[in-house]
Amino acid sequence: MKNIYKILVAFISVLAVSCNADDVENRPVITPVTEPVLLTPQNDFNIVLTKETENNVATTVVWDDAKYDGTQTVVNYTIEIAKAGTKFAAPVAVTTTTARYKALTVAELNSALVNGGFVEKEENSVDIRIKSTVGIGAEAQYSNFYTFKATPYHTPLATSHWLVGAATPGGWSWDGDAETEFPLVVGKTDVYQVTIVLKSGEAFREFLGNNFTSNGNWDKSNNYTHYSSLGYTIDDELVNANDGDSNFKYTGPTGPRVLTIDNGAKKITLD
Repeated sequence: MKNIYKILVAFISVLAVSCNADDVENRPVITPVTEPVLLTPQNDFNIVLTKETENNVATTVVWDDAKYDGTQTVVNYTIEIAKAGTKFAAPVAVTTTTARYKALTVAELNSALVNGGFVEKEENSVDIRIKSTVGIGAEAQYSNFYTFKATPYHTPLATSHWLVGAATPGGWSWDGDAETEFPLVVGKTDVYQVTIVLKSGEAFREFLGNNFTSNGNWDKSNNYTHYSSLGYTIDDELVNANDGDSNFKYTGPTGPRVLTIDNGAKKITLD
């Protein structure tokens, strides 16, 4: 009985391998015929992206279908961008769809630009094209490309704090990008640092959040007395402004400084 069982298992195994081999040999070949054709956006497209409009449509990318020979399956289209003139040496995939158009929001386009290494808050030249793929192992096809202009906005880190005040470049304002991002040092969990131009004789405060509106987050902040009461060593060029809010007052010369708050070492320094 055991021998019969072993023979049956071996037979089934051989049959399965044979069927798999036949499936591979008989799999229909799909070959590319015609590349997709990018229609929009074209070379005259120019956009300045803003955080306030991140849910709006930045542009609708439209293209003509790619054609393939063989048993038809679903064609996937990927919108790719790259720095102008690089011949897509390092393309960034914006999104993939089976349709032949895609409405990109401001947030989607901005994220792709920032992740692709484009310069924030500056106009960039961006090449855009469509990549089509189908099945397994089929050769990808690429459309023509256009070059448009885009100015991405800065995408702050979720862990960042913020500096606002007359001593900072943006003054006491949350409008636009007036506030100064105060990020964590890479690889650290308790050290914040930024290079900032500070104005002599003026005050500022550290804020813990930002709702990215002109109202800011006035109710969540750390002032001079917050740190002094916790026993922090504070740089001699920073004193209590004694202005009713106990803000920091900068007493050094006007110019670029490196402000660091090290919560582990309990030190606030200016370099």
